[in-house]
Amino acid sequence: MSEGALEGLRILDLTQGVAGPYCTKLLSDYGADVIKIERTDGGDPARHAGPFPDDEPHPERSGLFLDLNTGKRSLTLNLKTESGQRILRRLAAWSDAVVENFRPGALARLGLSDEQLAEGNPAAALVSISNFGQHGPYRDFEADDMLLYAMGGGLAVTAYPGREPNRPWLYAPLFLAGAMAASYSLGAITASVRLRRGERVDISIQEMLACSLDRATQNVMAHSYGGELFVTEDCNLRASAFPNGVYGGQLPCKDGYVNFLCYPYWWDRFCRMVGREDLIDDTSYSDNLLDPEFGPQIDALIYPWLLERTKIEVMDAAQAQGVPVAALNTTEDLFADRQLRARGYFVELDHPETGPREYPGAQFKMSETPASIRRAPLLGEHTMEVLTGLLDYTPEDVSILRQRDVV
Repeated sequence: MSEGALEGLRILDLTQGVAGPYCTKLLSDYGADVIKIERTDGGDPARHAGPFPDDEPHPERSGLFLDLNTGKRSLTLNLKTESGQRILRRLAAWSDAVVENFRPGALARLGLSDEQLAEGNPAAALVSISNFGQHGPYRDFEADDMLLYAMGGGLAVTAYPGREPNRPWLYAPLFLAGAMAASYSLGAITASVRLRRGERVDISIQEMLACSLDRATQNVMAHSYGGELFVTEDCNLRASAFPNGVYGGQLPCKDGYVNFLCYPYWWDRFCRMVGREDLIDDTSYSDNLLDPEFGPQIDALIYPWLLERTKIEVMDAAQAQGVPVAALNTTEDLFADRQLRARGYFVELDHPETGPREYPGAQFKMSETPASIRRAPLLGEHTMEVLTGLLDYTPEDVSILRQRDVV
């Protein structure tokens, strides 16, 4: 098997939850050696979050944890002890980058301040992920994924007019932050090598969301330039005779919904799609397509056609005419999706606690150094391996550290 693109890169992972672990997972999947530090009293809290096979909670069977920590090595470490902090500093000296999402200031209290990290390894990059950044009036504020989405500006434009905002999918802001943090980490490592001194990266999830393409950036720039919003809740109103106008919409069909997008200047495509070519040159239709009040006449053409067909049948027929229509996939649909299956997106991993299961695969494909998705670790599975292989402890030393609740 070809070496991964990040083969030889050494990452000390001090993250837990979603955003940080997703960042380091992406690095691991493409070949980086990621050592994940976990608490001795239960490990990463994500181990206790579902889903679980057969709905039976178990710290080694959390679907969330197993997906977010593929390919990593797990070392348990009690950072409240002096010995644990000494081990942490030695591992940081081994690393090309340290990725952490402690509360701002906590890493220094554990004996790994910027100065101490530089003393152990001047070229080691430090990537800090936090809710609102390492300084500022919100630095110590508590937040979860939806609170961050709200503070980042994206949640304000998810509502229908006159209604409260709709909650997006669970953890969506945190996965976005993790993906962006992975790219920032590689940039920091590159800069550290070039400058021969460790780069320090201060990642604020709020800032990531405020500058993301998920509704926020357009509004920030539009408000800056003209004092108005580029995208508002009104985008869900009908803007032309087509359902939901140029913004598309979710329309019912025989076995669910499709996402529909059609412009007035695609009238000929629309007519061929629904089998009404005779209406292409009918001015009683074509002259009224920009008028939202003409919507019921268009609905009368499309809804009967939709309700006689499945999602896939609608999508295939529409795409054949150049009309962008997509099946609104359920999670079950995704697992059977012919495109994902054709590209080999899902991979099967055999875990000692869950048995063989299918997991989401590589985020992108590389021809010469493809990703290699490996199972997530058991809690502390690599403690002996890391301490004896990297830090020259003996098995007897590790046994004593276990007895003292250091590892």
